[in-house]
Amino acid sequence: MSRLQKLLEQMTTMEKVGQINQKLYGFHAYVKSSGGKYSPSDDFVHETEKYSGIGFLYGLHRADPWSGRNFETGLSGKDAPAVYNMLQRYVLEHSRLEIPMLVTDECPHGNQILDGFLVPVNTAAGASFNPELLEKTSRISGLQLKETGTSMALMSMLDILRDPRWGRSEECYGEDPYLASVMAKAAVKGMQSSGTLCVAKHFAAQGQTTGGVNASAALIGDRELREIHLPAAEAAVKAGAAGIMAAYNEIDGIPCHANSCLLGQILRKEMGFKGIVMADGVAIDRLDLMTGDNRASGRLALEAGVDVGLWDEAFGTLAETADTDAKVMECLNAAVLRVLEIKEKAGLFEHPFVEESDHYIQFSRQKQYTDEALEMARQSAILLKNEAHVLPIDTKKIRKMAVIGPSADDIYRQLGDYTPYVQRENCSTLLDGMRKICQGKVRVDCLQADAYEKASDYDMTILALGGSSSRFGKTAFDINGAAICEEGNQMDCGEGADSAELELPKEQVQLVRALADRNIPFVTVIIAGRPYVISEIAKYSKALLYAFYPGPFGGQALAEILTGVISPSGCLPVSIPDSAGQLPVYYNYRISYDAMKYVDRKQGVTYGFGYGLSYTEFACSGLSAEKENGEILVRAGVSNIGDMDAYDTVMLFVRRACTDHVPRVRELIGFEKLWIKAGETARAELRISGAELGDKDELLLYDGRGKIGRIGACSSWNNQRKSGIVEM
Repeated sequence: MSRLQKLLEQMTTMEKVGQINQKLYGFHAYVKSSGGKYSPSDDFVHETEKYSGIGFLYGLHRADPWSGRNFETGLSGKDAPAVYNMLQRYVLEHSRLEIPMLVTDECPHGNQILDGFLVPVNTAAGASFNPELLEKTSRISGLQLKETGTSMALMSMLDILRDPRWGRSEECYGEDPYLASVMAKAAVKGMQSSGTLCVAKHFAAQGQTTGGVNASAALIGDRELREIHLPAAEAAVKAGAAGIMAAYNEIDGIPCHANSCLLGQILRKEMGFKGIVMADGVAIDRLDLMTGDNRASGRLALEAGVDVGLWDEAFGTLAETADTDAKVMECLNAAVLRVLEIKEKAGLFEHPFVEESDHYIQFSRQKQYTDEALEMARQSAILLKNEAHVLPIDTKKIRKMAVIGPSADDIYRQLGDYTPYVQRENCSTLLDGMRKICQGKVRVDCLQADAYEKASDYDMTILALGGSSSRFGKTAFDINGAAICEEGNQMDCGEGADSAELELPKEQVQLVRALADRNIPFVTVIIAGRPYVISEIAKYSKALLYAFYPGPFGGQALAEILTGVISPSGCLPVSIPDSAGQLPVYYNYRISYDAMKYVDRKQGVTYGFGYGLSYTEFACSGLSAEKENGEILVRAGVSNIGDMDAYDTVMLFVRRACTDHVPRVRELIGFEKLWIKAGETARAELRISGAELGDKDELLLYDGRGKIGRIGACSSWNNQRKSGIVEM
């Protein structure tokens, strides 16, 4: 018998329930006196004594408007690890079996702690098409969390963006399951290589939604679930994710938190998952809609496969039934054993405390770390239009530049949802970036939107538009931390900000029209968390650069792109519709219908998945495919025939022919991002499983500008040589 099983046998029922009952808000676990000293809060003391310990503590270091913690009231510097040690010591001293607590925290795009390492949002990471870079940024986040005592990071990575009206679009890597799978694998590997464990969320199909509404039903069948919404989870499991968080939504009438097929059969048996399943915030209590009884809800979730609650009342009631119900006790024991195994994996039994150092504060300032966040911002911005090569801006030919719009100089409009308070001097807005690059060369002025008439006096006008997921204003919050958007709130994206339409705020559209009416040429930069309807804006803009919330250094990255310090290399991870009425508009629809075809709208999208321009030009040659040990190796030469060093992303799609179900028009099955110096050629090599292809399937090669090659039906291939049909 293992030591953990022996420990389990010694536990009382209440002690077991305490290990799976993540009830407390961690930012309420401590009290800071006027003298700057810390002590455990009454709630923390009560919870510890009630269960002879604490199983999990959520969000100890979280500092944002919902938590109410900031630079005056929250934890930073040496206080961050010191308070963790204080609370951990209290738990061990008041736990009969001396079981350490495990601290969890959100890490959707960096850390929610003060001076937290922040990066561009997931949709930006998807746009970078660079999983290696995401792995690096995830590792840095994990290193910082580990130094503060946080053992598990709750990371958004499993949701697929199938309806951009959903406020949480920014938490998705994009609309494609393969792209999401590759990025999820990278995020898990990066985080867990730091020693911090990962809880991948949300499972499953939360991004499908009904009408773009958060936590709504996923109206899909089993095939759509498995083809689109499960691959990222499977990739996370294979990468070793220690935890999976269940999603709020329901599938075919069954909430994910009560879905034994999803959590038991698919996740544990089919995918082989061995870690813990964590509930989302108060989601178990929401099962009362089905059961009509909170105790029944706790039992239902536990028996379905949920191991750890989050802020709910229901799991706290399990002790009332476990002692008299053998099945409940069996499920409880299994859940507790998994929790103990996770704590052992995190090293908490041997090393429950951390060094009390303020080193972590440097993560948001030291170049060795911030360079990775800056590079993600650089590689994720997408150039959608560049009429007459107006970009890059030649700073030698202009004297005065105007930057106008709500996203010009508001740092919180480029950070996304789930963002801590930041120190402004450590960040770069678009205005900051342009002034830094143009210093001594060009005068850069920031004009208020109502002063657009003055733009005619400038040689160059940059219009900074977009959305906002900023909670830093008049924002109310639900019990689970979701924003309650009321009058005066600036959020039009983020959790709680679902939208029926996809147009930018009307005052922004009016500004575009006013400039166009006065024949003032302008370049537009859109900083946003979701794809907006931008066809009119694209029509009037000389150039259009789209950046999904690019993080604290996004302004510098965008300025570098606008002025040609670097070439843009991002590609759309999600299609941009021409109208909300077209939805859904994802590229991989089935061939049984004409997508986006209406009598009152033009056919197609404004910009499609994978699209993205560059300042240089590329040419493809030598396309070939070989069968090799059950795999297919696709090779192509990609030449930079322009005069600027740049990245190019090569994407491999399959067009399936004959199957036992209706196929999709095409599906992404591989990609590679190549750095190619001007005048040089790089070799793309994409390896895929031969089992993925049928005899009549075709392979299509694209880059950000469109299709660059086709390899004909697989049945025509020689065993070792390239296909008999190759088109360039």
